[in-house]
Amino acid sequence: IKRLDLCGESDVMVCSKVMWTPDFSVKDNNMINFMQRINKKYNLALQSYDQLWEWSTKNYAEFWGEVWDIMEIVHSTGYVKVVDVTKKITDNPEWFSGARINYAENMLRYDDDKVAILSAGEGRNIESLSYKELRIKVALYSSALRKLGIESGDRVVGYIPNCTDAVVIMLAAASIGAIWSSTSPDFGVSGVLDRFQQIKPKIIFSVDAVRYNNKIHTHLDKLRQVVNGLADLQSVVVIPFVNNMESVNIDDIPKSMMLSSFLQTGSTTDRLQFEQLPFNHPLFIMYSSGTTGPPKCMVHSAGGTLIQHMKEHILHGNMMRSDKILYYTTTGWMMWNWLVGALSSGATIVLYDGSPFQPKANVMFDLIDSLKITILGTSAKCLDVMEKYKLEPIKTHNLSTLHTVLSTGSPLAGHQYDYVYNNIKADVLLGSITGGTDIISCFIGQNWTVPVHRGELQSANLGMSVACFLEDEEGNAIQVYDKPAELVCTVPFPCMPTCFWNDDSGELYRNAYFSKLPGVWCHGDYCMQNSQTNGFVMLGRSDATLNPNGVRFGTSELYSVIESRFKEEINDSVAAAYRKYTKDSTSYTENVILFLKMADGFSLDMKLENEIRQQIRAQLTPRHVPAILMQVQDIPYTISGKKVEMAVTQILAGMDVKHKGAFKNPEALELYKNIVIPSLVDL
Repeated sequence: IKRLDLCGESDVMVCSKVMWTPDFSVKDNNMINFMQRINKKYNLALQSYDQLWEWSTKNYAEFWGEVWDIMEIVHSTGYVKVVDVTKKITDNPEWFSGARINYAENMLRYDDDKVAILSAGEGRNIESLSYKELRIKVALYSSALRKLGIESGDRVVGYIPNCTDAVVIMLAAASIGAIWSSTSPDFGVSGVLDRFQQIKPKIIFSVDAVRYNNKIHTHLDKLRQVVNGLADLQSVVVIPFVNNMESVNIDDIPKSMMLSSFLQTGSTTDRLQFEQLPFNHPLFIMYSSGTTGPPKCMVHSAGGTLIQHMKEHILHGNMMRSDKILYYTTTGWMMWNWLVGALSSGATIVLYDGSPFQPKANVMFDLIDSLKITILGTSAKCLDVMEKYKLEPIKTHNLSTLHTVLSTGSPLAGHQYDYVYNNIKADVLLGSITGGTDIISCFIGQNWTVPVHRGELQSANLGMSVACFLEDEEGNAIQVYDKPAELVCTVPFPCMPTCFWNDDSGELYRNAYFSKLPGVWCHGDYCMQNSQTNGFVMLGRSDATLNPNGVRFGTSELYSVIESRFKEEINDSVAAAYRKYTKDSTSYTENVILFLKMADGFSLDMKLENEIRQQIRAQLTPRHVPAILMQVQDIPYTISGKKVEMAVTQILAGMDVKHKGAFKNPEALELYKNIVIPSLVDL
């Protein structure tokens, strides 16, 4: 571990210990094979991933053309031009003009007996569906949708758990050219309506009930309220997910039918038709978190999503047909769309609905052994719970098939790398990946050709010209290393949202990505790139960056100390800015408050508070020490599992958080209202 000189702004500990190294003796390395192809075709002598990445970002039109070729994108008409390289990223240029493709056709390119989907969950038997069976199912669902009048461009939505039917419905909609959008059943009514009312769906699919944390949660009342709030809705289809169809009563839900009735409108003799559509035809509508305003509706293209996911799974993930990937996600998180994208590789996707710790804490690892899963996807929060449960699958399970563990959603702390390698498996590739809903994929991700360093994301992905930028005194965006800065992208890429829904002028789009730093996509993440490894350290969201006395640092730095040093005493924490304005409101001073949710049997006394301050000072710097530490009963999270520092900061400033439907536990927000802040005198 070495301390990098960060020019006085912040001393961030960058852990450079190598945790995993690639095995170049393995012949089936898709990234190496791709580099050899580029060398041969373009008469180059690229010898490292860094050199390949540099070529892919400087020659991005040629790079994406090569990805189209090696992925063998199924198409009826080839493209005229990959992209107009005279256009900048701020122009959001068109990709693969002239091409005609269908997303579902590419997902269903395999038509054999290989298992496509394994579905599991709390209280559910494992179900298996082959690629041939999947294709037959999609054909029937597509036929039924067409009979109900669904056409290209219509919105088909799911208020639905992570199950096989969700995948089949999405693919059926995509085969027609309809646009899919989904939320998970844990969303409240207002959260669903905040999203779906904007896009005016024609049909909605949902369920009778779900299981979570060893309980059955009825869903029909929430569904009825959602249906009543969607004026343009024409049909409602209810899937008997928990109860038998005969016991499900949907009489009080307008325009509703059971799944069996819906399928009876289709025909098993109808041939599966794949509408041939432009590369930029809309496929998915995704949503921003909606914690600080109405959720923004991001439109993602069929072609951009397809080619990006294939690149990530096959090149960066080295995915083969023999792989089985389980990513713990819900249909309300973009990782569900990313997981389903693995079907294009011919691998098996594993769906899981319910708590990842029920009926027992080791359920994920039980599934890995029983289903011979090769890739496990999780999150920093989930790994944190595993660590607190003291799970040691390295001792209790076989895990011989597991070669990759992925994590995203929030920064992965250094001690969590230790936990994975010491307690899960010593020879896995631990890929901390980042990107998000905005690009429905990753900027930085896993890589089978570079080492894993403790606390770092391995590398920027091919074709993604990402860097850490700051604004200089003249207002120019400049690249920096070894220094906390904004994560940006400097050249166009195919999976940029084509637009925001209901944003005809493009103003919302421009403000979201191009208003902070000139000429670059500003992603809203605060991070640092290591000049020696080229890896990245994620420091949290830049809109939640703390700035006491003009010193900027990320919230994740504080969380890392709490999680690694005080795991017994503290369950959770959230850092927020407390801003005290001058009388004329022209300026303010900012102080950091660290709110702590204590573990059972512990309270925040003066002794523990002093220990926390000492550890933060020792592990980070004196400038990181919060002005105030306070005990709270709960920490607010979004439904997708992200802390909401900005919402807490707004409440402390006396502002109201209106869009509470995006929160997993909105009642936690009330804990921060009218809270008595201790005196800041002499701090």
